Amino acid sequence: MFNNLIESASHAREFKRRGSFLLFTTGTYVVLFVVTGVISIYAYDARLEEQALEITIFSPQDFAPQPDPAPASQADRPRETSSNPNAVTERAEAMLSVNHPEHPPETVGTTPNTNLPLPDHHGPVAITGRDRDYGPGGPPSPGGGGRVMIPPGQIVIVDDNPPPSPEPPKPPKVVSKGVITGLATYLPKPAYTEIAKRARAQGSVSIQVLIDESGRVISAKALSGNPFLTVEAQKAAMQARFAPTLLSNQPVKVSGIITYNFVLGN
Repeated sequence: MFNNLIESASHAREFKRRGSFLLFTTGTYVVLFVVTGVISIYAYDARLEEQALEITIFSPQDFAPQPDPAPASQADRPRETSSNPNAVTERAEAMLSVNHPEHPPETVGTTPNTNLPLPDHHGPVAITGRDRDYGPGGPPSPGGGGRVMIPPGQIVIVDDNPPPSPEPPKPPKVVSKGVITGLATYLPKPAYTEIAKRARAQGSVSIQVLIDESGRVISAKALSGNPFLTVEAQKAAMQARFAPTLLSNQPVKVSGIITYNFVLGN
């Protein structure tokens, strides 16, 4: 029984010793953590004072792209006016308004035109490279009284470079006239050779000739007739002369036929 009491007392002292060690260790760690936290807070506050941070707040509009300034429209463009009652309306260019769709523009672009269109009144308009209108009273009235409303008239666009006039039709290179024996100014007779006479060759011979612009025969070709007669007929046709043929006041070549009649004598 005494042995059990001695063993129980030794265990109680061991447990007490371990508990004291655990409490001391825990307390030591707690103190270290507290000291470390306090030191960290003081160090962080010191760094904040040195940095002196500046905070800037931006709105979403500051990051949005700024749109390009739109060109001034014709309505917003200031118009130059003249107080002279005899002044003439001036325009930078001869441009019709959109009220005249019958005259579409020659070119189409994406850039708006800042010039003013031509007015619709009947008064004169000068193209001077600038836009200038009458004064507040409008165009001068013919009677010298108040403002006169003139109905819009028909505006005719005058082209400074009119299209070239169509060229007159060119005459054909060669004019065909058929039989031209009677049109010759000089028509020599062909020779009647002895061979043709002995062969008793006679009859009509047709020669196709080509006459140049001056009336000279430049080629001759037999179309029909006795072979004994065609050679001399071609020689005579080459010596023939004709008056120049004019077509649209221009001399042209002529194609025709010369006829020769060979008659065998007794």
